[in-house]
Amino acid sequence: MSVKNEVIKIIQEMPDNVTMEDILYKLYVRARIEEGIKELDEGKGIPHEEAMERIFKWLN
Repeated sequence: MSVKNEVIKIIQEMPDNVTMEDILYKLYVRARIEEGIKELDEGKGIPHEEAMERIFKWLN
């Protein structure tokens, strides 16, 4: 499926009273998730344990 068709499908699945901000946010989140999955597929991710350690350090 082309990107254009994916975007159309996402928008069509949203309620009729959706705002432009809602659409942009949904597309932004989708793009970031796909980017993250691509990076993981390329081996650029970090192990879960390391991620949790980093989060713990940021929060404390």
